Amino acid sequence: MGTSGFLRIALFLLVLAGLAPPLGRYVARVFAGRPCGLDRLLGGAERLIYRLCGVRPDTDMTWTAYAAALLAFNAVGILALYLLLRLQGLFAFGPAPLPGIPPHLAFNAAVSFATNTNWQSYGGEWTLAPLTQMLGLTVQNFVSAATGLAVLAALIRGLVRRGARGLGNFWTDLVRSTLYILLPLSLLLALLLASQGVVQTFSTRVEATLLAPPTGADGSVVATQTLVLGPVASQVAIKQLGTNGGGYFNVNSAHPFENPTPLSGFLEMLAILLVPAALCHTFGHLVRDARQGWAVLAAMALVFLASLAVCVRAEQAGNPRLAALGLDQQASALQPGGNMEGKEVRFGIVDSALWATATTAASNGSVNAMHDSFTPLGGLVPMWLMQLGEVVFGGVGSGLYGVLLFVVVAVFIAGLMVGRTPEYLGKKIGAHEMKMAALGILVPPMVVLTGTAIAAVAPAGVAGLANPGPHGFSEILYAFSSAGNNNGSAFAGLSANTPFYNLALGLAMLFGRYWVAVPALALAGSLAGKGFTPPGAGTLPTHTPLFVALLVGTILLVGALSFLPALALGPIVEHLQMVSAP
Repeated sequence: MGTSGFLRIALFLLVLAGLAPPLGRYVARVFAGRPCGLDRLLGGAERLIYRLCGVRPDTDMTWTAYAAALLAFNAVGILALYLLLRLQGLFAFGPAPLPGIPPHLAFNAAVSFATNTNWQSYGGEWTLAPLTQMLGLTVQNFVSAATGLAVLAALIRGLVRRGARGLGNFWTDLVRSTLYILLPLSLLLALLLASQGVVQTFSTRVEATLLAPPTGADGSVVATQTLVLGPVASQVAIKQLGTNGGGYFNVNSAHPFENPTPLSGFLEMLAILLVPAALCHTFGHLVRDARQGWAVLAAMALVFLASLAVCVRAEQAGNPRLAALGLDQQASALQPGGNMEGKEVRFGIVDSALWATATTAASNGSVNAMHDSFTPLGGLVPMWLMQLGEVVFGGVGSGLYGVLLFVVVAVFIAGLMVGRTPEYLGKKIGAHEMKMAALGILVPPMVVLTGTAIAAVAPAGVAGLANPGPHGFSEILYAFSSAGNNNGSAFAGLSANTPFYNLALGLAMLFGRYWVAVPALALAGSLAGKGFTPPGAGTLPTHTPLFVALLVGTILLVGALSFLPALALGPIVEHLQMVSAP
């Protein structure tokens, strides 16, 4: 990696570090119900929504009522989107109306977007009409991200409140997160992206005359090409800011209509990590100790930077098998060098590796390069980041409440080592809290490994493979890692649009989302009912470099122990095959 690569990464990190604190303070005001600057503009809309829906915004909910409201809302969203996808042909319009999609694919897509996963087993522009994308997918992009923010708000209240039964109001948190956080940010980003040439139109198709018409297989000259258009910029904005990731086009953010310029690529990468990074500062402000937020952010940043370094190094090193054949893979003034397979020459290796690391560190899943074409170690990095539980920044809201589960475990481990009852932010951590944290942490690995094992031996699972051996196993492992941790990216060699994979991955998404969110709410309810314990001489400070190291070690240990055997069967053995003598 040359100087320009270092400078691009440094600029990305500096801008992210500069924007996250003020946004974090703003989000803290929204969560606390304090004036945030947009109240005069959007306050009337907020009150109207409550009135139309019959919601009493000041009603305090117990954790069970909060969880029931969350699950009911998401169930209705899944059903509504499923029906919309199945009945698409009834209201499709334009020169090439699209029919409804099959039941198993509709189930997969509905679950995918409602759970903030946005896994796509189809080509977006050729499968879904613009109205379906706007009314179905874009709406779920907003409310699924707002659901994650709502759970985080409830968990933080559980840490802050003393002797309380309630965690706030789910409907209030959902509405305020959408109106005051996601909507303004998305509008601003959509305008910036449209200024760079990202398509935003209600036109569905345009015929372009080719400058050099090719000859078709039947000998006829192909003089025109059909280009698909649509309201792309608005969907790209929320897919990035909400860590959703589903692309309007099949090739996602490698498509020039989604990502046409270097600035649009920079803005989209920045949007992936912006809200998750800001939420660490939100956490620090709401618990009245900014150092707590900085400690969590530091732990995330350490894992992210180490992963990015491995990914860039692996891709820049190229393929030794090709080097043995005399192929020049060294970077020079005439070529970027390294492994350029599956990458846009517009972006090169550094931007592709940075995007791959960011999109899987966050629960985003959008891509500007094909992860299936990365080197074995380069592809291992995004797979492993998902397997850590999507807590290295993670999804909007879900990443931080996921890492707080690891914080509880780390505090408990520290308490065992010193022989003292563990505490976090003045709250005693007991058996119930540990059970909920363990449940939220261990369910996703169980889902991923169980699904991978079944798919690797079932005839219907093996039938979807395009590659034999360890790389084929990596494709299956990546798919279930992505679904079980609600990421949505994929190794493209797996043919996943089959009844088996659509149903299996759909179930993995459901378990991966709600079997983490509900235990997090149960943990919040338990903590809210506890009193405050003043720190003593034996209390472990949770804002020091020592605790940051303990938290990083806990995250890595769980990931390594859970997935190392599976990784050894896939990308690790594939890397050993690549570097061994032919």
